[in-house]
Amino acid sequence: MRSLAADLRLPTNALDYTILILYFAVVLGVGFAARRSVKTSLDFFLSGRSLPAWVTGLAFVAANLGALEILGMAANGAQYGVYTVHWYWVGAIPAMVFLGLVMMPFYYGSKVRSVPEFLLHRYGPSSHLLSSIIFSVASVLIAGVNLYAMAIVVEALLGWPQWVAIVVAGLFVLAYITLGGLSSAIYNEVLQFFVILAALIPLTVVGLKRVGGFGGLKDSLEASHGPNFTSAWGGTGIGSDNPLGANWLTIVLGLGFCLSFGYWTTNFAEVQRALSAKNLSAAQRTPLIAAFPKMFIPLIVVVPGLIALAVEPGIGSTKSDLQYNDAIPLLMSDLLPNGVLGVAVTGLLAAFMAGMAANVSSFNTVFTHDIWRAYIIKDRPDEYYLLTGRVVTAIGVLAGMGTAFIASSFSNIMNYLQTLFSFFNVPLFCVFIIGMFWRRATAPAGFWGLLSGTVAAMINYFWLYKDGVISIPSDQGANFVSAIVAFVVGGVVMVAITPFTKPKPEQALAGLVYGTTAPGLAEPAAPGDEAWYRRPALLGWGAIVLAALCYVPFSL
Repeated sequence: MRSLAADLRLPTNALDYTILILYFAVVLGVGFAARRSVKTSLDFFLSGRSLPAWVTGLAFVAANLGALEILGMAANGAQYGVYTVHWYWVGAIPAMVFLGLVMMPFYYGSKVRSVPEFLLHRYGPSSHLLSSIIFSVASVLIAGVNLYAMAIVVEALLGWPQWVAIVVAGLFVLAYITLGGLSSAIYNEVLQFFVILAALIPLTVVGLKRVGGFGGLKDSLEASHGPNFTSAWGGTGIGSDNPLGANWLTIVLGLGFCLSFGYWTTNFAEVQRALSAKNLSAAQRTPLIAAFPKMFIPLIVVVPGLIALAVEPGIGSTKSDLQYNDAIPLLMSDLLPNGVLGVAVTGLLAAFMAGMAANVSSFNTVFTHDIWRAYIIKDRPDEYYLLTGRVVTAIGVLAGMGTAFIASSFSNIMNYLQTLFSFFNVPLFCVFIIGMFWRRATAPAGFWGLLSGTVAAMINYFWLYKDGVISIPSDQGANFVSAIVAFVVGGVVMVAITPFTKPKPEQALAGLVYGTTAPGLAEPAAPGDEAWYRRPALLGWGAIVLAALCYVPFSL
């Protein structure tokens, strides 16, 4: 990814820097306050399973509201148009509902501390270790994406050198997670969620006023890019050409099922927030509560990308120094006055820090609990693993600083992230979902299904697509196909191996396979859980219906 255009330097003044300094002071204050509640490793890694659903729900959506959303989705809006809303209403909401209604009872009820630990109980140590290593590597790489994206934005907007921005943001994330563990990360993510909204809502409102509202924006883009550019499903018939380079089948199967369910149901950076909830009902409601603000995020992320294209029609073309990743900074530099500008810059930094913190806090849990404690140094006192978690946090941040520069080899951060998800999350979801609904699935099948799915996705992307063996119109389309390949290959390998290997005893599957319940793990309903807004099923179906309704104005 190239650096942002040099002429986007913002006219920041003392007021803007004061807002930024106050925000960083509050972030560290939250870390110090949360430190008092950290007495055990469970407190550090899962907040003692004590947080209310509204806190974990907002943290759940904020953990994803990082570089992927702010720069990546705005860039996609400018490049692909309204097609980008598929990442939300078909590529997020159904999977979040599925996680809350179907998978959280297995995760939370089995008392696991991580997603890989669930694989330990279901398949055994081989799948557990492989998934732990894969997730640890992916977490560090994705943390690096957030740091790198933040560094190039800060360099362009404020004039800080990239390495200074990487080190400063990395050290702040290191400080508040090391002090307060997951509680510090979660409470800061709730704060960051509102700061991000305070930054993006004014940007969207002022931008829409500049282009004549939604009607003026639609007329401008249709005149320059055609009617399909402002329609979610226009031109997605099989064999039709469209900017996204994908048809309705690859959108629904590749994005809506494989990538979406792979990310939202097995990515521990998200699931960890739900596991920190105070009871099973709160854990189930965590992704469901998050689904409601999530479905409106396109209005403040994708729409600004469209506005940037209308304001600067040459963005992303060879005739301009501006690229699609410049969409949000371009609007900030053109539209916002000082003071509001300080809030916007703070919101951007908050987004990147939230994304990095989510990956670092999940990385320290998986590495400490699922690799170090399980296979390297066992049976030590709890204080030892609490200290190890803090040390691993520092290692994760430093590694993230290093991998921040790996992201520079990719021309688009969204392509980079979706490529990682197709490699790592989709095979994991395949193994999870088959093992959760098929009692006969065996430990060897789980291991080889996970490994073969990951390898198949890499072969499809790096050989079949990159070397031109098969023709796919865009990197995003290739990622959708890689996700489908990973799921199908992993599933076929599991089905082929299972009949020739020995399954686990029936009693060992209690609480791990759909239709079974582990004795002693059922929890009584908490007082007040009979209220309608505390019913997971009602919240889930409400989110699905509302997401479907959101599609209507973008599909006409």
